[in-house]
Amino acid sequence: MADNNDHLNRQIRLRRRPNGLVSADDTEWVITPSPVPAAGEALVRTTYIGIDAAVRTWLDGQPGYLPPVEVGDVIRAAGIGEIIESRCDAFKVGDVVTTLTGFQEYVIVRDDLFCTPVVGYTDQPSVMSIYGPTGATAYFGMTGVGQPKPDETVVVSAAAGATGSVAGQIAKIAGARVVGIAGGPQKCRAVVEEFGFDACIDYKAGDLLAGLKEHCPKGVDVYFDNVGGDVLNAVLGRLAPNARVVLCGVISSYLTGEHPGPSNYVNLLAKTAKMQGFNALDEWAHFDEAFSALQGWEQQGLLAHRETIYDGLELSVEALNGLFTGANIGKTLVKVSEPGASSRA
Repeated sequence: MADNNDHLNRQIRLRRRPNGLVSADDTEWVITPSPVPAAGEALVRTTYIGIDAAVRTWLDGQPGYLPPVEVGDVIRAAGIGEIIESRCDAFKVGDVVTTLTGFQEYVIVRDDLFCTPVVGYTDQPSVMSIYGPTGATAYFGMTGVGQPKPDETVVVSAAAGATGSVAGQIAKIAGARVVGIAGGPQKCRAVVEEFGFDACIDYKAGDLLAGLKEHCPKGVDVYFDNVGGDVLNAVLGRLAPNARVVLCGVISSYLTGEHPGPSNYVNLLAKTAKMQGFNALDEWAHFDEAFSALQGWEQQGLLAHRETIYDGLELSVEALNGLFTGANIGKTLVKVSEPGASSRA
């Protein structure tokens, strides 16, 4: 059993609710002794924190599928780490788990919904890119709601991001023609050359409507939406009959908190289409199925991934802001400690 008296827990807590990008004054750096596990608990040393757009929404004080982060609390985020002390039968020292680590170095876990052992995967960034919440979201959203079929046209927004890049590749595996939407030539190249999409529209370069007309001449059968706003509105105007619109995220308005409704929603009626939101946590009982499929595709060379990694807990806020300034391709991670250090201690 490790002696956690030697461990200091570095944390980033919410000082005040941000307006727009998160500023240094919105957070505070706190150093405390690491927590001590009680019976039925274990102590995790965080190795990587996953940076997702949802983190920003939790700072606004608005209710969602998880409660907001309260002022004074550690900023919530999903991450991966290693058990360094255990008083829980489900975990032993050295086990790798994914959980809600938050922006901190050490966290207490229990054998519950929010802590999942990682078995058989040694590359922790890959786990965070594919076999954690990101991969599950892409899998359930695309296969469960989008249901792409061979020769259909699928459009994915934020296609260079963590969820969009995986969702588009799942549609390709299903036999669909896949068109991405991303911002900037570097991201569009990655979408086509690394993630294997058939085309990518640079929404920053010109007319998105013209790009959709060029690359989706028969309309859009499935739209996997990570953006909302004007991009959603544009794609709704290009729907094919019986189209499916998957509502995954609204990153265009996470900084403002304003979510204007799309004027083109009436096209759902004209095209007998459907638009549906989802929450991957509702599919918890089927996560093993998702990860098994994702692993098989990766081993066959059908599923690529890429990470943007920031080195150091102190860069967590910069990494979060990078999602909204276009600094990321693939999964954004913050490296907090060296994987494997627990087993060498």
